[in-house]
Amino acid sequence: MILFIRLIDYAVQIIAFIIFIRAIISWVNPNPYHPVVRTLDRLTEPLLKPIRRALSKYTGGLPVDFSPLIAIFLIQIIGWFLKTILIRFIYH
Repeated sequence: MILFIRLIDYAVQIIAFIIFIRAIISWVNPNPYHPVVRTLDRLTEPLLKPIRRALSKYTGGLPVDFSPLIAIFLIQIIGWFLKTILIRFIYH
């Protein structure tokens, strides 16, 4: 079970890092056909698109995209929740 908890930690860290890198790269107006940019888009868009769609109702067309920040926050919460469940399962 400790292995699963570590795997959850690593997965959360990797996903957050990938989202962070995509957000940083988006600031410099990257070439959308570059393989790194395309890979980051494919990995993160399924997570960011629903958040962006939900935020569009409330942001009113702001030029700042908060979806990476919210996605990282939600992933951290989900990871914490899963680890809490596993820890309670181990000790009870």
